[in-house]
Amino acid sequence: MNTLKGSSLNNKSQAIIDSAQRALKIESQAVTDLIDRIDKGFVNVVHHIDQCQNLIITGMGKSGLIGKKIAATFSSIGLPTLFLHAAEASHGDLGMIMENDTVIAISNSGETEEVIRLLPSFKRINCTLVAITGKPESTLAKCSDYVLSVAIQEEACPKDLVPTASTTATLALGDALAIAFMELRGVQEKDFAQNHPGGSLGRRLLTMVEDLMHSGDDIPKVLENASSSSVIAEISKKRLGVTLVTDQDGKLKGLVTDGDLRRVMGKGKDISQMKALNMMSINPKTITKETLAAKAVQIMEQHSITSLVVLKEDQIEGIIHLHDILKAGVV
Repeated sequence: MNTLKGSSLNNKSQAIIDSAQRALKIESQAVTDLIDRIDKGFVNVVHHIDQCQNLIITGMGKSGLIGKKIAATFSSIGLPTLFLHAAEASHGDLGMIMENDTVIAISNSGETEEVIRLLPSFKRINCTLVAITGKPESTLAKCSDYVLSVAIQEEACPKDLVPTASTTATLALGDALAIAFMELRGVQEKDFAQNHPGGSLGRRLLTMVEDLMHSGDDIPKVLENASSSSVIAEISKKRLGVTLVTDQDGKLKGLVTDGDLRRVMGKGKDISQMKALNMMSINPKTITKETLAAKAVQIMEQHSITSLVVLKEDQIEGIIHLHDILKAGVV
């Protein structure tokens, strides 16, 4: 009995594996089939998207969900893009579409009732209509300015009930449009970061030294003739493991780190009678407040240090510590 049960389980497991592999093969083929359909019509659509004031994407059901993702992708790369729920459009939401906007209508059958009802309105508004459909001879396709075919050989669902390969192909085509648009517009990392200030890329490309540095009274600082006890007190008080050393005019002369103190004491020297200028390191590494915080990290790593003095010409503006950058999630 145990052997038969184990054999039965193995057969079920293999059936699951076979089913999943079949689905992936069908969907990957659906995407591969799109490659040969990238033609002049596709190029024209990308140019219309580039020239439009707003991009509107509409659809229903699973096509609508894919449309929302495509809209989110275009918005993230800097093109104002809205998703228009096809059923809500006839109840006031058509107001989001203006003349010369580009509308992408997604319907695998090309006969989705809620989408077809909008066709006269699209024509009246005088927007450019792009159909993404699996039926190039459908009503939607015939009424559109451009047609992008996502026709598939078969759905991955063996009973042909659940949209699978068709939605995957539509999503892939949407990504292809977005990537081509990025190339045409010359979208760079910094442009992408402007729309992702909360993401890791945004923090890395937008956070400046000025945003994280300690300034004013928070700067650990002593005069060059300060006693060792004053140096230790300042390092302890400001909790950055370092203090700047300045002359009477406030010009930077050097800095003392807690590591410097340990090294001096490690040599058997009595620091109780020493001054800051006797313990400091000269020519500390500096940076400007307009520099990216990520660049500050690179400099720190290069020189095996944990802080940089922020200068403007020869004026001290602040100090930035590695921990501040790490805490901000810049790296």
